Amino acid sequence: MTEYTTKLKQAGLKVTLPRLKILEILSQGEGQHATAEDIYKILLTRDEDIGVATIYRVLTQCEQAGLVKRHQFEGGRAVFEIAEGDHHDHIICVRCGEVKELNDEITEARHRKIAQQAGFKMAEHNMTLYGLCKKCRQLPPDK
Repeated sequence: MTEYTTKLKQAGLKVTLPRLKILEILSQGEGQHATAEDIYKILLTRDEDIGVATIYRVLTQCEQAGLVKRHQFEGGRAVFEIAEGDHHDHIICVRCGEVKELNDEITEARHRKIAQQAGFKMAEHNMTLYGLCKKCRQLPPDK
């Protein structure tokens, strides 16, 4: 947890147990791309007494400090992840909502080339793909 203690201090935020616990969850597999409600459920399974309002407040503070990134995908769900500085895109299952990161240098190079051909130097971009994950493709179609 010392990594997040240092990051919180550098961001000018007080080091508190809720902040440390939430950052810890977001950095782990089960918490990557988690909603505030997902984080709350994970905390409950660990017998942690941190309310949903506190989770939202911590996420907002950490987002403003540049420690956490918020993604608002189609469907209105806001998911959060640790802001690590590296760019990546996302692919989302339209049935279960699973979010996976996409890291593809060929696609990134193509984005830069498209921007350059249009006379732009790309500052930022966001690409989100939608589909059905392997698990959901094996389920019967929704009615």
